[in-house]
Amino acid sequence: MEEHLIAPCGMNCALCVSYLAMQNHLKEQGFNKKYCPGCLPRGKHCVHMQAHCDLVGKGLVRFCFECEDFPCSRLKALDQRYRTKYHMSMLANLEYIKKFGIQKFLQKQESEWLCPECGGVICCHNGLCLNCDLDTLRHHKKYRWGEQ
Repeated sequence: MEEHLIAPCGMNCALCVSYLAMQNHLKEQGFNKKYCPGCLPRGKHCVHMQAHCDLVGKGLVRFCFECEDFPCSRLKALDQRYRTKYHMSMLANLEYIKKFGIQKFLQKQESEWLCPECGGVICCHNGLCLNCDLDTLRHHKKYRWGEQ
């Protein structure tokens, strides 16, 4: 896991289905998945929040917890959706980074999200390893955590 893949909101882009689809070249394997280079592509500021937050959009803070309005209502709503649907919390990620630093956070993420079968990354959006579980995704294109 790499530091530049941790978004200001606490999202680990290395776990995102769009990033993993790009990394695993899923379009070449017949999947119609959107590709994304991450929230901080090519050293720029957050592409998703720039229209909603001047501090993040202009790169004045690295992480949202550096803002006096942390956590803002937009971040709370995002966190609620991710806790409910995707088994992760942006706010918990940010609190961990604030308390222990980015390197310890990256180590923790590696231990939590690595596939026990191949060592690849498990996607937070569907709970699948896009190396090992492509057949599941091929048969059920909108697969979510634990569906049969």
